[in-house]
Amino acid sequence: MMWVTNPASYCTYLNRLWYEFTGQSEGEALGLGWAKATHPDDGQRAKDAFLSANAAQEPFRIEYRLRRADGTYRWTIDAANPFFGEDGAFLGHVGSVIDIHERREAEEALRASEARFQAIANSVDQLIWSARPDGYHDYYNDRWYDYTGTAPGSTDGEAWNDVFHPEDRERAWAVWRGSLETGEPYRIEYRLRHCSGHYRWVLGRAQPVRDTEGRITRWFGSCTDIEEIVEAREVLTRSRAELTREVEARTEALMAAEAALRQSQKMEAVGQLTGGLAHDFNNLLTAITGSLELLTARLAEGRLNNVDRYVGAAQDAARRAAALTHRLLAFSRQQTLAPQPTNVDRLIAGMVELVQRTVGPGISVETIATPDLWNTLVDRSQLENALLNLCLNARDAMSQGGKLTIETTNCWLDDQAARLRDLPPGPYVLLSVSDNGTGMSPDVVARAFDPFFTTKPIGQGTGLGLSMIYGFVRQSNGQVRIHSKVGQGTTMRLYLPRHAGEAQDAEAAPERTLSAPRAAPDETVLVVDDEPTVRMLVVELLEDLGYTALEAADGPSGLQVLRSETRIDLLVTDVGLPGGMNGRQVAEAARTLRPGLKVLFITGYAESAVLSHCHLDPGMHVMTKPFTIMALAERIKTLVPG
Repeated sequence: MMWVTNPASYCTYLNRLWYEFTGQSEGEALGLGWAKATHPDDGQRAKDAFLSANAAQEPFRIEYRLRRADGTYRWTIDAANPFFGEDGAFLGHVGSVIDIHERREAEEALRASEARFQAIANSVDQLIWSARPDGYHDYYNDRWYDYTGTAPGSTDGEAWNDVFHPEDRERAWAVWRGSLETGEPYRIEYRLRHCSGHYRWVLGRAQPVRDTEGRITRWFGSCTDIEEIVEAREVLTRSRAELTREVEARTEALMAAEAALRQSQKMEAVGQLTGGLAHDFNNLLTAITGSLELLTARLAEGRLNNVDRYVGAAQDAARRAAALTHRLLAFSRQQTLAPQPTNVDRLIAGMVELVQRTVGPGISVETIATPDLWNTLVDRSQLENALLNLCLNARDAMSQGGKLTIETTNCWLDDQAARLRDLPPGPYVLLSVSDNGTGMSPDVVARAFDPFFTTKPIGQGTGLGLSMIYGFVRQSNGQVRIHSKVGQGTTMRLYLPRHAGEAQDAEAAPERTLSAPRAAPDETVLVVDDEPTVRMLVVELLEDLGYTALEAADGPSGLQVLRSETRIDLLVTDVGLPGGMNGRQVAEAARTLRPGLKVLFITGYAESAVLSHCHLDPGMHVMTKPFTIMALAERIKTLVPG
């Protein structure tokens, strides 16, 4: 409600809200007529304040009751400021009237509430107290003073700590400080000095009171005597001691039985694994040894025609054995990977034709790419092998034909979704391979990743395909999940972590030459390997190619050569070496003696700890055994270009 007066204290204007609120007419309210709408007990006081401020040409503010049009009175605030002309002459006041009746009622209710609180706090058996947001204690009920025997006001502020048992003070202070810092409820058991002079156990609790913006405005707490409860607890603890000892003895026996069961299950799994390995490797070794025996016999007889059949058979069996070991390493997540930033959509696009030819014309292949697909850090060749394996499995599940779908998408796993997939939360590239074939039962799904487990007939599968994929994806910090229903088909989902780097184009496969590249004059290679046969083959290859080959059977022997003045262009070393130094340590020592020396690791298995989790320093490279002599020659030539 707005109003304006002239310099003579005459009210010249009241707005519409004044008339609506009071029910006065304009003739009644102008001048000093507005005062007739005030409460009889407040009218003169309001008028005096108004006239006094007008005479002094000063602001004023006053609370009084104003009659509404319905005849009821409500508390209001009337506040005004003087206003002046450009020449500084006093022109009167401009004021406003605001209804504050609810606020006055709330203040009255607050005073009544405080009175009730005092009555309640002093009537309960608990020790009630309150504190400011900074922890300063400013109120205790009468029960506190009666219980502790202290005088009112003597334990205000931080003096309350004096009535704690000396052994509990620091602990109680630490918990209280923690609650003040975090806003968490306060709860602790401690001993409090009783008015009898003895200390008794109490349970101290406190809750913060917050305003509408969440700020703590006050703490309210209580202390409850629990001396009898603590004594009963101690008696119960003592009575439980014998029961605890008996439970521990039985638990120990149960754990021993469980350990025996786990050992039995482990041996069963090892038996399955070694049985599968023995079966496959015995077949491969038979092919190799049989071919070599026949080759030896033909050479001894001077019959050289068709000997290449036996050589080819032995080489084919050796390649299959190498593939089997790579699959085992993939399953155990110990293969050496060469991860590169990869765009999976581009990788799939380069394989679609191969996949279609592989699955045959009876199966339609559909790819669903995602625009702006994230990149992932993965070994491209291993991912290609995994995808091809999945497509072959899908083909076998659709013997009468069907549809194969390869799909990619970006996905973000929140905490719950990540826990279900045993992955950290975050962004992932999802590669899905789906078919509408025979599907798998829950029992088959549960064992699908087990090594050597297969539902295919004997001779049509090793049972290592899915286990290899599982090991490769897990080693790439991803996850594999199977979704399948009998008669409806299967979807294999590969989750691969997102990589922020730019994807690299696939490297073209090196051209295979009929003859190995020759060395430049005086190029020297040091070979360190504890296996005499491997060392002999590598050294003879190097000498045939024109290199000067030096050899050592262990790390210390290799270091002696490295410390000499002999020229060395490349160090070729096995990873696992005897003599107290592994291949990585030999390489690091060699780099210290000969900075910039190139190193080629050759290893039959990946020692991730030695190879710094498969991440090699610049100038260091790795080849996994077995490898072909031609491949080794080509790799050496790229490292020693001449």
